[in-house]
Amino acid sequence: MLDILVLYYSPSGSVQELARQIARGVNSIKGCQAIMRTVPKISAVCEAIESEVPENGAPYAELNDLKHCAGLALGSPSRFGNMAASLKYFLDGTGQLWQEGALIGKPATVFTSSASMHGGQESTLLSMMLPLFHHGMVLMGLPYSLPELTVTESGGTPYGCSHVSGARHEKTLSAHERKLAFSQGEQLARTALKLHA
Repeated sequence: MLDILVLYYSPSGSVQELARQIARGVNSIKGCQAIMRTVPKISAVCEAIESEVPENGAPYAELNDLKHCAGLALGSPSRFGNMAASLKYFLDGTGQLWQEGALIGKPATVFTSSASMHGGQESTLLSMMLPLFHHGMVLMGLPYSLPELTVTESGGTPYGCSHVSGARHEKTLSAHERKLAFSQGEQLARTALKLHA
């Protein structure tokens, strides 16, 4: 059974909902299982002190989760067109894995959520790809063979699935957003199986 890591940061819950759909897609592929992990909130003044186990949701990620995964789905809310600092802080601590070449050749994909339609989704997805390229991962987007990608009026990009949550995060995933996230998980798992073989 191949472990596919679904690693995300989701203070409002929107990115977590995409992560759940991606995990469903991963789990639909025989021979793969989704492992969901998150990262703790950080402070601009000093490192935030969080309990070792989150109050709800996925456990916090450790470097070994990355080291031993066969594929990675990485998610963050958009912060001024970039990934959230908490996720960047975690990725900045993966230098040891980079030195070991632990992620070279593994497939990876990215996903995001923003409050508005033009809230920097595509640049956020691209920003999350940069450290993955440095790790030598094989980056995957969403192909236009998915019909939802050309008709969606909410989230969804060729760089990865996305969600438009609304200013108060009141919008749930649309049918197109759910389908694209599920398909992204399927595609990641299938690719991990092919590369692993």
